[in-house]
Parts: sequence; structure tokens; C-alpha cells
Amino acid sequence: MSNALLYALIAAAGNVLGALAVTRKAVRELRVIELLVAFGAGFMLSVALVELLPAALARSGTAAPALVLAGYLAVHLTQHTVTPHFHFGEETHPVTSVAGTSALVGLLLHTFFDGVAIASAFLVRAELGIMVFIAIFLHKLPEGVTISSLMLAGGRSGGRALAAATLLGVATLVGVVLTDELGFLVQHGLALSAGVTIYVAASNLVPEFQGKKGWKLPAAFFAGAVIFFITKTLIENVT
Repeated sequence: MSNALLYALIAAAGNVLGALAVTRKAVRELRVIELLVAFGAGFMLSVALVELLPAALARSGTAAPALVLAGYLAVHLTQHTVTPHFHFGEETHPVTSVAGTSALVGLLLHTFFDGVAIASAFLVRAELGIMVFIAIFLHKLPEGVTISSLMLAGGRSGGRALAAATLLGVATLVGVVLTDELGFLVQHGLALSAGVTIYVAASNLVPEFQGKKGWKLPAAFFAGAVIFFITKTLIENVT
């Protein structure tokens, strides 16, 4: 678990960095993070379909498809059914304080399964763990931007916005620890995480840039998929 916990700690730091970009009004960094949303979507979707799904089928057997669907539906329930206002990226319009709190609750399940995904992947093989870590780290930055900007838009202080992002990082670490302790997550955590990852990539991140004009965001999305295959090849050759 030590490797998984270390990588999860680095990924969790991404939540805090994203929040700092918002609370410090780092405009240039926020523009870069917008590109990371598109790039991360391409990378994450590739990891989920090419790496996580086959590994989940091998580990969970015939239960895998239902568990993948359960992970997908769980994120939709918490982020877009019981949460009144949620989208990835910076929130630039005033919202109620309840919106920030409900978004935080919804994201906690998602970030918990980020940790489950990292831990479960390392249980299969180190190469898979590294690939999953990269995918998760890429969306941790916009995740921090999302929750901190929602908190600020709801009238919360910068300190509370940063604390909310930190809490998301803690949930990721809890996911790693519990995966090592609970037999169900050891066996089926990868399948559940695959559903969560597919949802985040395809249903959360992709819609954030689909309606925007210009070539940079689509190019970043396809670049994410290409870089995934390059990274996969490099890691396999090194290890």
C-alpha cells in the first residue's frame, strides 16, 4: 500500500493546487487548467477503456459489468441528481452557499474512488497503478478549481475554499487505506472505479469544452489520448 498511498498523496495535492489558483486569482494558471480539463478527459477515457476495463473484467469476472455501471450511476446520483448546481471548471456566477456544500458532498464520493482506483490498480500491477495515478492527477487540478470557486461564489472565505479542496484530497487518501482493509474493494474496487472514471471523463469533463469555440481544446483532448498510448509504451518498456 505504501506506493499507492504516496501516489495518492501527490494526486491529492492537485486538489489544493487547483484551489490555490482560484483563491490567488492566478489567471494564467486557470487558463492552463482549462486546457488540462480537455487533455485529462482524453487521457482518462483512454485509461478507463484500454486499461481499467480489461483489468476489472479479469478481477471481478461476470460481476464486472454491473459494478462498472454501479460506479457510473453512483457518481451521476451524487453530482447531478442530488446536487443542484455542479460543473467542472471555475464558477464565475454567484450561487447559494448550499450549492457549494452539496457539490462538496457529491465530489467526496468521487474523490474517495480516486483513491480506490489508485490502490486497486497497484494491487494488479505497478504499471497500471502509475497510469491510473496520472489520469487522476490530471483532473485533480480542475477538481480543486471547481470546489474552491463554488465556495467563493457562495460567499465562503478563501480559507474555507482551500479547506474544501483539502478535504477532497483527504477522501482520496481514505480510499487508498480502506481498499487495503476491505475485502470487497480489494476484489471489486477496480470495476467500481472504472465506472467512476468513465463518468468523470465522458460525462463531466468532455461536456465542459464541447460547446466552446476554437481548436485548442479539441486538440488537447485528442492529445490526451495520444499521450496515453505513448506513456503506456514508455512505462512498459522501462519496467
